[in-house]
Amino acid sequence: MRASRVALAVAVGALTPALLLASPSFAAAASHSPAVTASATTAGDTAADAQSPYDSMTEEELRIEIARVLADESAGRAVLREAQKALDGTADDMRAFLKTGLALARDEDNKVAIARLLADPDSGRAVHREASEALDGTPEDRVAFLATGYRLAQAEDDRVAIARILARTDISDALRAAAQEAIDGTPEELRHFLEVGRYEV
Repeated sequence: MRASRVALAVAVGALTPALLLASPSFAAAASHSPAVTASATTAGDTAADAQSPYDSMTEEELRIEIARVLADESAGRAVLREAQKALDGTADDMRAFLKTGLALARDEDNKVAIARLLADPDSGRAVHREASEALDGTPEDRVAFLATGYRLAQAEDDRVAIARILARTDISDALRAAAQEAIDGTPEELRHFLEVGRYEV
């Protein structure tokens, strides 16, 4: 696989923790609302929540929350764009961003990340299949794909690639043994074999 695939996987991994959160506040939201799991609260649900912590925040507190979003190194382009736009607006603009806009922007960034995987010529069948389903699905589907689905789909493709190596008749006994060991391993071991291990035997 190309280095670009590895870089993209790392980028996706870096985004995942932030993408899993429906609320931008790691402190305020946690103290005012239940923990959000991978089945993240949708933007509509957040908007309908009359007890949103953002409703009672002052303008200065809202600015601090958005500043935290902007300081997050994992934030994508859409999140940064919409956060800056909200920060330049009124208190109502900032509140609307925190309550609904952030979730929408994060989903936009998720769609971009998944579209890049689909456009990658090195992406295998399983990655294409799962990425396409996530892209056509809900925001929660996209969060789940980036959090765990991509890793599992990549592992499926890697096992197919290793099985093809094992099916060859012109490989050494050492390579065959290493491939057999790798195919029964973790997703990380599969990837390591294909990128490094097979060239070391």
